[in-house]
Amino acid sequence: MKFFKLSLWLTGTLMMLIACQGTPPETQAVTLKFMGPNDQAQFDLNERILADFEAQTGVQVEQVAGPESATDRLNEYLVLLGNEVSEFDVYQIDVIWPGIVADHMIDLNESLSAEADQHFPAIVENNTVNGKLVGMPFFTDAGLLYYRTDLLEKYGFAGPPQTWEELEQMAQTIQDGEREAGNEEFWGYVWQGGPYEGLTCNALEWQVSHDGGSIMSEDGVVEVNNPEAIAAFEQAAGWVNTISPPQVTQFLEEDSRAVWQEGNAAFMRNWPYAYALGQVDDSPIRDKFDVTVLPDGGGGHASTLGGWQLAVSQYSDHPQEAIELVKFLTSREVQLRRAVEGSYAPTIADLYDDPQVVEANPYYSSLKDVFSGQAIARPSSVSGQAYAEVSFDYFNAVHDILTGDATAAEAMDQLQTKLTELTQYEELAP
Repeated sequence: MKFFKLSLWLTGTLMMLIACQGTPPETQAVTLKFMGPNDQAQFDLNERILADFEAQTGVQVEQVAGPESATDRLNEYLVLLGNEVSEFDVYQIDVIWPGIVADHMIDLNESLSAEADQHFPAIVENNTVNGKLVGMPFFTDAGLLYYRTDLLEKYGFAGPPQTWEELEQMAQTIQDGEREAGNEEFWGYVWQGGPYEGLTCNALEWQVSHDGGSIMSEDGVVEVNNPEAIAAFEQAAGWVNTISPPQVTQFLEEDSRAVWQEGNAAFMRNWPYAYALGQVDDSPIRDKFDVTVLPDGGGGHASTLGGWQLAVSQYSDHPQEAIELVKFLTSREVQLRRAVEGSYAPTIADLYDDPQVVEANPYYSSLKDVFSGQAIARPSSVSGQAYAEVSFDYFNAVHDILTGDATAAEAMDQLQTKLTELTQYEELAP
């Protein structure tokens, strides 16, 4: 009887000790913090996907929305990372930030190199800084030309423009016709001409398509002051208040989309996200438009690479779990789901041929070629910490041309000097 009571006591004590200790350290529940998107639709989609990750791994994930402004978001990241804050484990970073945040992130080559090989090489290369894979591709973007299929047919055009000159002619013809028909608010072409990062994207597309270099070569040589780049910017300046509204020099993405979605433009340059919004039930342009590559200026078609990556903070208290989360979110299965449910362009090439993806996003057939060969990266990796200043100087110089505050020759001559001095000071290396 005493032995039985002793056994009960020992059993109860052992159970109490286990309860007090909780789960053993090696299986103790982990909660990761993910600095995610700022838009509600993507946030909600992520929540549904993260629930699957939690069910599969037992690792909890708290998603936090970043600031709406990319500039504000980067500043917040740099404060957190600069102070070596361990609170956030995974960061969603813009395609132009790898060189800026590289020193604070884990090298994903060490654990995800095989997975990285599945993604578009241009994006992986963009995300690699001095041999270090700073972020895994999450979803991608590239500049596209949107065009009104109904209006091209109405005015006798067989297809979208292949060159910038053809775009000018078509835009002017359609604009004149629609205004004569009574729509005085109609414009031929809308794009992003405000002095911000979006203008860097537009201007780079003009410059590269005219065979005028790409701001800065991979070995750090500045290439803006040349006849081809100057001609590209002069041509774009000629659109202002002719086929494009005078306010285009202040337009951001949503400004141009507002004109387009109201049915008041024949052509628009924008990112893939605008497609799904144009197809909502109450859209005036629903089923009246399509997308294609941006026009050729004599040097080929060019689309600025956009999109977002996932990076793991080197200050994370749970780096292995964070890497597993990145592996999961950037996997083929999750990218397929995000493409079908949210129209987020995958970074894995064969998904563009997947029947589910194609059915949900018919225009993706135009994107595969863009991401495979026509997408161009901004010089963020080669310029590293200096990229923000490089882009600032670039878009302000182009903006001066668009507003008539400087000639293209003057602006590019001054910009060449500025960027050359900056790169020498930073001693940039490829």
